[in-house]
Amino acid sequence: MKRSIGVAILLLLAVWIFRVVSLAWEVRAQAEIDEARASDVIIVLGAAEWNGRPSPVLRSRLDHALALYRQGLAPRIVTTGGAGGDPVHTEAEVSRHYLAGKGVPAENIFLESKGASTAQSIAASAEILRRQNWTSCILVSDGYHLFRAKKIMESHGFRCLGSPRPARETSQAEAAWLYLRQAAGYSLYQLGIRI
Repeated sequence: MKRSIGVAILLLLAVWIFRVVSLAWEVRAQAEIDEARASDVIIVLGAAEWNGRPSPVLRSRLDHALALYRQGLAPRIVTTGGAGGDPVHTEAEVSRHYLAGKGVPAENIFLESKGASTAQSIAASAEILRRQNWTSCILVSDGYHLFRAKKIMESHGFRCLGSPRPARETSQAEAAWLYLRQAAGYSLYQLGIRI
């Protein structure tokens, strides 16, 4: 009996690993394309802020969203991200301040400042879209992050396009790890585990 249970567990684990590896290929494919076109809103997924200033990763995401906004692809931007341990600032507020400083009118910037994870930020952003009667968005993040984020947003019923910030140089091993990590995260999301 114990042996049968062990074999069943190993088989389930093997199936899950195969699923994650196949999803990693989809994550990689999504990371390499920019789907940005006219939408109701641009959503910038949060990243670290440093004492009220965007980290280099967050700044790069914001600059990319700003370029899309200036191209007229969407008339408003949602910034996301909670405090992340900072007792004073949230990623969303730091992002709004940065974009306003670059000329985006404050009334065109909406905040989702409670999310502590991708799933939480997406769910809260989806609620903003619902309240505003918007149906489409451009998600801005790192390329490896877009597959999972898009799938989560689409599960809330919105048309979602991915637009990666300019890629930084990574080794093949680091890129593979990022793709696998996102694939595992999405697979867990499908199982009801929200990270």
